[in-house]
Amino acid sequence: MKPDGPGSSSRWRGRSLFTDEPALRIGRRDVSWLLPAALLVIIAAADWNASGDFRVVSWLAIVPIVASATGGMTATVIFAVLAPTAYVLLDLSWEHQNQMGPGDFALVVAGGALGVGSRWLRGRAYRHLTSVENAAEATRLAVLRPIPPTAGGLRTASAYLAADSAAQVGGDFFDVQPSPYGARVLLGDVQGKGTSAVDAAAALLGTFREAGYQERLLATVAERLEDRMRRENAYAAGFGQREDRFATAVLVGFPAVDTGWVELVNFGHAGPLAIGGDGVRQLPEGSGAPLGLTALADTGGAEAPSVGLPPVLRVPFERSETLLLVTDGVTEARDRSGEFLPLADHLAARITEAASSPDHLVALVERAVRRHTGGTLADDTAVLAVRRA
Repeated sequence: MKPDGPGSSSRWRGRSLFTDEPALRIGRRDVSWLLPAALLVIIAAADWNASGDFRVVSWLAIVPIVASATGGMTATVIFAVLAPTAYVLLDLSWEHQNQMGPGDFALVVAGGALGVGSRWLRGRAYRHLTSVENAAEATRLAVLRPIPPTAGGLRTASAYLAADSAAQVGGDFFDVQPSPYGARVLLGDVQGKGTSAVDAAAALLGTFREAGYQERLLATVAERLEDRMRRENAYAAGFGQREDRFATAVLVGFPAVDTGWVELVNFGHAGPLAIGGDGVRQLPEGSGAPLGLTALADTGGAEAPSVGLPPVLRVPFERSETLLLVTDGVTEARDRSGEFLPLADHLAARITEAASSPDHLVALVERAVRRHTGGTLADDTAVLAVRRA
């Protein structure tokens, strides 16, 4: 999994110098105090130079409110004290007939109290959001565990972009499982959204991690995945879920000894791409039924263990090629005019750059999706690239 990279522009991230809660920063420097301090100075200077008919000293009430929006609790309390203090000093500097009086002083004090109160509420909301994000991150790591850079004789790179930034995980799933029979690769997408889709993805990944290691035949791994999806639907039906879920997926087996081909089972998913020095090749599209629906199909071949399962295909694959698997967050990414992302053409135009490594390829796809969609993802997006080490 690729963590989000830090940026250098001003944004609401990091920790304040006054508190453990977020504050306005430029780079690593906390600048949350600059705006309220500047306001205090400007208001004080304006009132000092104002005529007796028009005074702005009561505007000091907004200083602690601004501090509560940009900084931490300590900074807010400091400005909540400085504002009334500055009011008293400025008001006493005027002749008696031009003084604002206790009513405006109460307004400034009330502004300080409002700033402190709103900062306390903001702190509570931030702590709640942090706990939710931590829970979402724990769920993501439990379902989509990080894949080592080298696994089962393969160099790997992956990225997961959640359409719901708060949830951080959906129905897309992928993993690489080393085994005595060679590395097995799985990528797929559970139909629908919500916790039931995440449950189904977790169930399929758990089965893949066991069957992918234990079973000698890739067809048997495929059969185990289909059986697990059926049992997951039966379990969900016990809670009143009427519609069966299904999952499109691609299962790939890399033989332990490089034979010049890979085995591939496609459960109704977009075909992977093979990227190498000769260009971009589209591997077979999913002609079989998705996981959970194979009982409705009769596509079994001689190598399929049961009727309905897609056959195991042997696809030529050179050692120098990189295998790219993506979910529909990539294949169905649209721009503002509704045009799909031409991924194969995009990569073909950058073949020298894209074929350098799985890491570079995943980064290239991620940038292409974000640029094509304008940064707004309509669906969860999973990208996995593998290459023989």
